[in-house]
Amino acid sequence: MGKWPKLDKIEMIDGPLDDETYERRLEKLQNRLLDLQIHHLRTGGRTMIGVDGWDAAGKGGLVQRIVFGLEPRSMHVWRIGAPTPLEQGRHFLWRFWERVPAPANWALFDRTWYGRVLVERIEGFCSKAEWQRAYREINEFERTLTDAGVRFIKLLVHVSEEEQKRRMIKRLENPHKRYKIGPEDFRNISKREKYLEAYDDMLEKTDTEHAPWHVIATDDKRHARLRGLEIIVDEIGRDVTLTEQELDPKVVEDAFRLWGWKPKDTK
Repeated sequence: MGKWPKLDKIEMIDGPLDDETYERRLEKLQNRLLDLQIHHLRTGGRTMIGVDGWDAAGKGGLVQRIVFGLEPRSMHVWRIGAPTPLEQGRHFLWRFWERVPAPANWALFDRTWYGRVLVERIEGFCSKAEWQRAYREINEFERTLTDAGVRFIKLLVHVSEEEQKRRMIKRLENPHKRYKIGPEDFRNISKREKYLEAYDDMLEKTDTEHAPWHVIATDDKRHARLRGLEIIVDEIGRDVTLTEQELDPKVVEDAFRLWGWKPKDTK
């Protein structure tokens, strides 16, 4: 759609956000998200949320705030890594078709089906013809599912080079966070320019009306988390009117029979 600036040209500075304001806004957004989830439980709606972006850009913290307080049995979080031997023998989208949520369910992907045009492209895990063809295949995948009623929210979290370095060093210095860093992280960091080009191509070729991209600057983690939740709430809540669920008359009857309970507006 041609609307994206180069990623490293995105404004990364936000104003200060005190603890009380942050927690108040966070709780309000999380409660709204729960209301929307309950609405989908009642109506059979389904959503796929994809979170992609740089190492140390705050994906894990954002995912944690998204799922906090949601009904867990209908919220599925998929942490996407390298394909298993079984998955390697199939089309790259096969493992994502396997994870498409059933009606009344949501699925959140921590890294996504865009690995074909990002890490697989840059590391040579697929041919040039394969990753170039993948843009069309991905658009068709998303189009097919949106036509079937699935709503897509795609978030790309972007961190500046200096902030990424600071966070990586902090992980190295904290024994409880060293599990988050490995040799592949340094391999990826050393290829930042190639990744910038791949991200720019991805945004240009797969930002569609039915499955648009949302880029979030994450140098300030608090603003980034709130922005991510705002986008999800707005996208899922588009064209939705939330109404209070009516009591099932049979439930009221059973409650009266067992406990003598009646709704307050009933004499």
